[in-house]
Amino acid sequence: MLGAIIGDIVGSRFEFHNTKHKDFDFFDERCHFTDDTVMTVAVAEALLSSKSLSELKTNTVTCMRRFGQAYPHRGYGGMFSQWLITENPQPYKSFGNGAAMRISPVGYLARSVEDVKKLSEAVTSVTHDHPEGLKGAEAIAMAIYWARQNEDKEEIFQFIAKYYYPTLGTGELTYDFLHKKYSWEYGLGSVTCQDSVPQAIVCFHESESFEDAIRLAVSIGGDSDTIAAMVGGIAEAYYGIPEDIEVQAGRFLPEEFKAVIKRFRKVVRG
Repeated sequence: MLGAIIGDIVGSRFEFHNTKHKDFDFFDERCHFTDDTVMTVAVAEALLSSKSLSELKTNTVTCMRRFGQAYPHRGYGGMFSQWLITENPQPYKSFGNGAAMRISPVGYLARSVEDVKKLSEAVTSVTHDHPEGLKGAEAIAMAIYWARQNEDKEEIFQFIAKYYYPTLGTGELTYDFLHKKYSWEYGLGSVTCQDSVPQAIVCFHESESFEDAIRLAVSIGGDSDTIAAMVGGIAEAYYGIPEDIEVQAGRFLPEEFKAVIKRFRKVVRG
């Protein structure tokens, strides 16, 4: 899950000021964690404290509201902001990519394909109960799961194309195409799952290392922090995180988040 958080931090300064370059400083003083990190930590905490799917749903709501209220003004969407403070929060048919940016802990804890599906649905449906929202979250979690099983990048890509986003199989959606045409400026960037999850999968597929995956994700433009968070979650599972990058990322995180990450890693590693 730390890979998703690093992607969020690195991409944060480019969300509203897209870059098409890959050679930017990986971290600088403008970097910060956004709602993507807050909610990723919240989902991890919910998973750690749950013993059943029904308990997981309840704890996901509790943890997301607790962390969200403790760390306000981090870029939450309008409807989600209301969900965080309403008296009786209910799912609101969202298919925004917030479902996919926070899902990485599921991919690390799931022990089977069925686990991925059940856990992903439980933590996603509390807000994003639209089919596209559920699909986007599950696709990212599934890519992480297969990366942890040491599957080849091409096999992971083809699996996601077959079961989630068939357009990936056409070969038309490539990094070169996204680099030229995908951004807020060209009107192709989007905060929906269906217009950012496939793009994240492409960036991972064409990457050569953890750092390269994040750089590719940022350099296509659009919702940079969230796309980089999705890519970072998969890239960590596939490549691992270089120690120097992990150390630098820690400078941007509160101790409370670091504690959850440490506990989560201990459980994942057994």
